[in-house]
Amino acid sequence: MATTLSACFARLRVAADADPSPSYETRDRWLAALEQLLADGRQDFSTCIAADFGHRSPHETQLLEILPSLEAVRFARRHLKAWMAPGPRRTSRWFLTGSASVRYEPLGVVGIMVPWNYPLYLALAPLVGALAAGNRVLLKLSELAPRTAEFMQRLIIKTFADGEVRAVGGGAEVGQQFARLPFDHLLFTGSTRVGREVLKAAAQNLTPVTLELGGKSPAIIAPDYPMAHAAQRIMFGKCLNAGQTCIAPDYALAPADAVDELLREACRAANHLYPDPLGSPDYTAIVNERHYDRLMRWLAEAEAAGARAVPLIAGSSPDAKTRRIPPIAVIGAPDHCAIMREEIFGPLLPVVAYDCLEAAISYVAQRPRPLALYYFDHSRPRIERLLSQAKAGGVTINDVIFHVAQEDLPFGGLGASGMGRYHGRDGFVTFSNAKAVFHQSRLAPAALLHPPYHGRVDRLIRFLSSARN
Repeated sequence: MATTLSACFARLRVAADADPSPSYETRDRWLAALEQLLADGRQDFSTCIAADFGHRSPHETQLLEILPSLEAVRFARRHLKAWMAPGPRRTSRWFLTGSASVRYEPLGVVGIMVPWNYPLYLALAPLVGALAAGNRVLLKLSELAPRTAEFMQRLIIKTFADGEVRAVGGGAEVGQQFARLPFDHLLFTGSTRVGREVLKAAAQNLTPVTLELGGKSPAIIAPDYPMAHAAQRIMFGKCLNAGQTCIAPDYALAPADAVDELLREACRAANHLYPDPLGSPDYTAIVNERHYDRLMRWLAEAEAAGARAVPLIAGSSPDAKTRRIPPIAVIGAPDHCAIMREEIFGPLLPVVAYDCLEAAISYVAQRPRPLALYYFDHSRPRIERLLSQAKAGGVTINDVIFHVAQEDLPFGGLGASGMGRYHGRDGFVTFSNAKAVFHQSRLAPAALLHPPYHGRVDRLIRFLSSARN
């Protein structure tokens, strides 16, 4: 596999060197081909992803993977010409006879490491930005979604020439070899633990890296916010893909005197969304036995430490055979429990009681910075205070997850939740070299700045130092 991986990378490098700055027409053709790939494979992608998970609703795959990928491609095609145009910049007042601009040029060969939880969207969303920027791309697909990976590899070979886009599968060893390739940029989506290893491997080649990680994304409910509305939105986000979403609301913070109300409304919302989670065609299974066992182990640890587990759908309980876990609230889990320290990636919802809103904001601030933050409030001053005080990769107010669906907003984390941004123009910029260009005028008195330095240069320095912009 190492030989195959290196050979594949080498062919992409040769193509990038032969045509280092593909035209608008070439890039648009690539994006149009990607759009056709989605159109041709949308039903088969749903089937493959459902098989990889054990069960996932085809509607969920269409809504969360196919449609966002199509929107990303179409948005890029609509704006690509404007993104590629050189951008004029202000010229220093002392060089006004010249002109300054920025030209965005391709980096060369981009690597994209794809996770298992959204094996289509999290491959194609960064691929759109990389192709729009004019790069050749090598994808590393997840071994935990093997059917999806195999189908995507076949479609990519059918759709793109050998020197344009290629994809490889394989396990952790292939992933390690992939991260060590001398890419011009590497984007990794996955866990913080693996992200650290990817960053170390890429550092050997000084490869710039975008890390899209995760963390514990909180949902804060303000004291006077309608609890039914907040609970319905939180449960929707927590149960999508059975919580196996990097920006799922990981835990909820509610006023201490409203925790019981939150539980009642969360029960009502969960029963409305999934009245029979073990048999519902809309409810997703946990991807494999290892992750199912991990969630059950964390839940048992929290209960042993004194937490109270509250099933949110009466009469349902986790089923090991189908790997389905109905949503469960966890009240009073101590901070040392894994469920309070690690990203949950499942339909378990810890609830943290707070006495005042400042305490809730402080609780979040004292922990690693999350990929997403959700805040439910109708008070504009409190919303502005929250936005100015709380650090997170992205924020949705009075809902969850939907900031990721805005193609003109940057997506990414900070600190433990990642580094770098993509989506829309931000993806184009991430995968481009912003080349600074200064065009000197024939009329420029450049010789005034050249040696030999005499009194005229002293006078010029004094003048420039005292002048105000």
